[in-house]
Amino acid sequence: MRSSNPVFSRRGFSRDTGYAGFNAPPQAGGPTATPYAGANPYATNPYAQGQQSATQAPPQYTPQTRPMTMDDVVARTGMTLGTVIAGATVGWLFLTENLGFAIGAGLVAMVLGFVQSFKRKPSPALILTYAALEGLFLGALSGFINDLPKMNGAPMQAVLGTMAVFVAMLIAYKTGIVRVTARFTRFVMIAALGFVLLSMVNVLFMVFGGGDGLGFRSGGLGILFGIVGVVLGALFLALDFKQVEDGIAYGAPREESWLAAFGLTLTLVWIYMEMLRLISILRD
Repeated sequence: MRSSNPVFSRRGFSRDTGYAGFNAPPQAGGPTATPYAGANPYATNPYAQGQQSATQAPPQYTPQTRPMTMDDVVARTGMTLGTVIAGATVGWLFLTENLGFAIGAGLVAMVLGFVQSFKRKPSPALILTYAALEGLFLGALSGFINDLPKMNGAPMQAVLGTMAVFVAMLIAYKTGIVRVTARFTRFVMIAALGFVLLSMVNVLFMVFGGGDGLGFRSGGLGILFGIVGVVLGALFLALDFKQVEDGIAYGAPREESWLAAFGLTLTLVWIYMEMLRLISILRD
């Protein structure tokens, strides 16, 4: 198995003047605030412009719509993850023996994930459709693995492991053990790119050379690769937490909570897939 997360970089919330009237913080040396020009899909923390002291409050802006709150992020994330769980239940019950359809759903979900990742504005319908199709794929794949010899209960262990990673990273982020800086972000992005490229090369070796490719699916190397995948997912969670925190502090529009929910869902799917792969290798 390989990660199904179609997005390996975090994009910022919408920040063009045509959406919700949200302007960026003043630039260093500039007399007035200037709006962001367009959305860069590789910008991780669009609101963190320059350094602030620990006691300095972030500048406040007046958007045309109600600003995003933590309740909005929690509610949208709950809806998105709930859709994934509902789709996974259907996939587990009805598609375990029809993986062809489930794989098709997963591919469509990947395409939708890419589309939303490069859209300037979040689309709730697109995000929920992605969540439903991704859930179908995850449920069918998990049910299939659960029925294999020595694999009974592996998906539940992967779910518990994903929850443990989320809670641990949230605690580490809130207590300051993990601090998201520009250097941290660059490191995560470069590491993720290398991880994805190695995964793609491994798949090519499997397709054309047969067997286990480069050995990333079994043995000690597979275990190491799985651990790296889980750690990368945990680091992406820190980037997601930083985006949510910055968005709330700088008054991002309420609609942007859908983008936060989408990013968190992508990261949790990544962690679950890597955790399931790791557990499968260990059990085998």
